[in-house]
Amino acid sequence: MLKRKLGAVMAAGMFVLAACGGSGSGGSAAPGGSGGTATGCKVGISWNNFQQPRWAATDKPSMFKAIQDGGGTIVGDPDANLDSQRQLSDVDTLINKGAQVLVLLAQDGKAILPALQKAKDAGIPVIAYDRLIEDPYVLYITFDNVAVGKAEADAVLTKVPKGNYVLIKGDPGDANAATFLPMGWDQAGLKDKVASGDIKILNGPDGTFTDGWKTEKARDNMESIIDKANADGKKIDAILAENDSTALGVVAALDAKNYGYPPLSGQDGDPQNLNNVALFKQYVDIWKNSNELGKAGGQAALQLCKSKDLSKVTVNVESSVAPAAGNTATDFKSPAGNTLKSVILKPTPVQAETLDKVISAGWYATKDQICKGADTAKVPPCK
Repeated sequence: MLKRKLGAVMAAGMFVLAACGGSGSGGSAAPGGSGGTATGCKVGISWNNFQQPRWAATDKPSMFKAIQDGGGTIVGDPDANLDSQRQLSDVDTLINKGAQVLVLLAQDGKAILPALQKAKDAGIPVIAYDRLIEDPYVLYITFDNVAVGKAEADAVLTKVPKGNYVLIKGDPGDANAATFLPMGWDQAGLKDKVASGDIKILNGPDGTFTDGWKTEKARDNMESIIDKANADGKKIDAILAENDSTALGVVAALDAKNYGYPPLSGQDGDPQNLNNVALFKQYVDIWKNSNELGKAGGQAALQLCKSKDLSKVTVNVESSVAPAAGNTATDFKSPAGNTLKSVILKPTPVQAETLDKVISAGWYATKDQICKGADTAKVPPCK
């Protein structure tokens, strides 16, 4: 599952876990911080893909608004469509268009490094957006992905403390999939329960990666796992899927095989997944209010146009997601032992009985979408 580098990784986990412990405060920005403007600031944004709906539905418009409200302009925001080489070309284009700050949602944290080097050579500040790039040059802005994994596993382990588990992971080139989310699973007790024999991993020992976080690939992988479990005479009792696109693939496989719905995790708050929570096809979804992440990314970009000092970047976000470590960038110890300046927001787990948290927040998934087909007697938020 994990490519575990326990020394450095545990240090990262301790830091990130600490970042999810308090309530934080939106507050007001420090002078010269997120409340200021940077008229004429040229920002280049490179997205890894728009196949996962949240990027275009939440992160992009929120980031654009923050930049434009602060007097900045976007010189381009190409979609690499899951292609690391295309993303390198996209970053070249953004640099050539005069970008003064780059926001990079990396398809692969290692494959993006040549683009990062070009930005360094040109003196352009870089924000590693929601996915880690292992270099102290970047400002790392994300949700607490260890806490996301822990919340996923906390919910499922509470429901199914013993039994046969399946682990469906994301893209192996993403540190979230390979390191942070599994760290959270283990912090919730998965590793200990496997060691004690309470839990057996049917696709073990480390689970199954999903190239590109693709729903179709997760479905194919899950169908194969179901077939093998049936052949071996074993029942699947619970499934930890790292995100919503992989969870959709799992549900599609369960439907295709007429299997029923073992408790299943996911994250992102995508409309179809929230509906699956209301229909009891997905047990828990870890909602990340990425409207606020996009806003934080835009605020940080404007500040880096005025000053390249990462330690002075301050964001102004809703208290429900505000970093417990404070709204100003703090140190983050990466799995490789690098110290990066970071802004790490807090996630919110939701289940059928707590879907009102998402509905009342005005999320892009509407109540009608979330509650379609739900039994309102069993799902009170859908009444």
